[in-house]
Amino acid sequence: MEVNIHEAKTHLSRLLEKVSAGEEVIIAKAGKPVAKLVPIKQAPKKRVWGTAKGDFVVPDDFNDPLPKEIEDLFYK
Repeated sequence: MEVNIHEAKTHLSRLLEKVSAGEEVIIAKAGKPVAKLVPIKQAPKKRVWGTAKGDFVVPDDFNDPLPKEIEDLFYK
């Protein structure tokens, strides 16, 4: 969506609602684009090590080679 500077100043709150919903807004002066309002990408939350402790157990044979019949499935 494109708006002129006067409309952007008058309806900034409404435009920011549209931007926060994912829409981009171009602000133009005399019909020429001069700025773009875009949503800020939220940084992913930091992961905390150890939060799944006790949820699963890694089997002792985890790093052992696969049985031949299963390994053969990868080479067909």
